[in-house]
Amino acid sequence: MKRPHPRHPLAVSLFVLTLSLLLLGLLAVYNASVVEAYRDFGNKYHFVFQQLKWTGLGLIIFFITSLLPPQFYKKIALPFFLLCLLLMIAVLIPGIGNKVQGARRWIALPGFSLQPSELLKLSLIIYLSAWLETPRKLVNFLAVLALVLGLTMLQPDLGTAIVLATTGFLIYYVSGAPIIQLVGLASTGVLGIIFLILSSPYRRARLTTFLDPTQDPLGASYHINQVLIALGSGGLTGVGLGRSRQKYQYLPEATTDSIFAVIAEELGFIGSLILILLLLGLIILAFKIAAQSTNRFNQLLATGIAGWISIQFLLNLSAMVALVPLTGIPLPLISYGGSSLISTLVAVGVLTSIAKTLKT
Repeated sequence: MKRPHPRHPLAVSLFVLTLSLLLLGLLAVYNASVVEAYRDFGNKYHFVFQQLKWTGLGLIIFFITSLLPPQFYKKIALPFFLLCLLLMIAVLIPGIGNKVQGARRWIALPGFSLQPSELLKLSLIIYLSAWLETPRKLVNFLAVLALVLGLTMLQPDLGTAIVLATTGFLIYYVSGAPIIQLVGLASTGVLGIIFLILSSPYRRARLTTFLDPTQDPLGASYHINQVLIALGSGGLTGVGLGRSRQKYQYLPEATTDSIFAVIAEELGFIGSLILILLLLGLIILAFKIAAQSTNRFNQLLATGIAGWISIQFLLNLSAMVALVPLTGIPLPLISYGGSSLISTLVAVGVLTSIAKTLKT
């Protein structure tokens, strides 16, 4: 007789893949940050030490969340979601939220900057999974999503808004919504994105550089051009580990949004392919856990987490190869940053908790 197993093969595989990605991420952060770290802090290990600290904390929380039963997350769905909404409001208040390059997305805490929108991704997934266990009217779903997207765009953060909206649509569809509604939502979403891009000079500039990267090569197109130079320099096998040229202050956001470009430059197509396969393996496992779940809440929750990770992965990778405009979305488990890393590890811990309930 098949029964749940605490060491389900899917749970074990999930942990092995996660650990592999974390180790690769630490190596990538060190190689991408060494020049900037020595210039700003006089210590070439500064950023990797920070990332190592967040990785350790994230793994502790990962193990805790993996031990808790999935129904625990159903119980905390509403209070966790409301807390994240309060944090999203707090970050907009001068003196609480830090404004960096025109965006107010971080709350300064002792030794740590919290980005509430990263927590919001997970809380929205948990809340929608619990709420949509019972069929809901489209208008009610749109009201919840509009509140979340509105707070996100006040920061402003279009990339995160796209991730939230797409993940929300996916959960709503899996909950039993007609396909025609999903098509209508997707069409409305695309029109909304176009409007938001055209209404902002900064976003219009990004769209223009996406359509023609040769325009203004030292200005608006500089970032994507440096990314493409890094990718081209890597070739098949790369220039060698630690030998990136772009990290010498040429490539913007080398440790965060553009870290894949540094990996591709140093490790080439082969190294990039290994990273992509590891992330794809994680995503496939997540969707497999969702497909094998018989509990409706578990199924929606696993689907939402799988969708979130895959959407971020696709957006980041697509931006790096100039298939979409640069979005400012981090590469899951790889990019430098505590809020994103810890939130993703918590989500993987929740997935592991669900996997342990599956029958072997």
